[in-house]
Amino acid sequence: MSTIGQAMIINGAVLIAVLEADLGPHRRIGKPRILRPLLMTAAIVPLFIKSPATHGSGLALELAAVVAGLLVGLLAMTFTTVYASPTTGKPVSRAGFAYAALWIVVIGARAAFSYGSEHWFARQLGRWMVDHQVTADALTDALLLMAVAMTLTRTIGLAARAATVGRRVPAAPAAE
Repeated sequence: MSTIGQAMIINGAVLIAVLEADLGPHRRIGKPRILRPLLMTAAIVPLFIKSPATHGSGLALELAAVVAGLLVGLLAMTFTTVYASPTTGKPVSRAGFAYAALWIVVIGARAAFSYGSEHWFARQLGRWMVDHQVTADALTDALLLMAVAMTLTRTIGLAARAATVGRRVPAAPAAE
């Protein structure tokens, strides 16, 4: 599979998984919602990251992508409200248009970069990569690591906020 094909699969999987899980009101925060992205990451990373950069500009690019992913994940959490369900007292979340727009814009930009790297600015990007000694694998890994960092930051943020939501205590039976 081509590098652009891999990038599009990752972009699509991240966008669909996040929007399906988070968009709308009263989205239950339980073990499946927290574990699914963790399991998806555990499956995707070994499939696509073959030899991560361990030094130089490739490593710097991968680390910068992780930081960017962390920041986007944290920004996404500002558009998410976590609260106790009025009916069950268990943690639920609400995310709306701003949350969806952030993910769509970021994933769309990643997809446009992936496409553009082969069709719009391949020569310029190739020159930059040669000048900075960045391999195609390091660039691909950086994009993947950014997606993973975004998703994991959002997931860990949800889990942490859900853990602080007060559990509703059942009312004591009325005395007769």
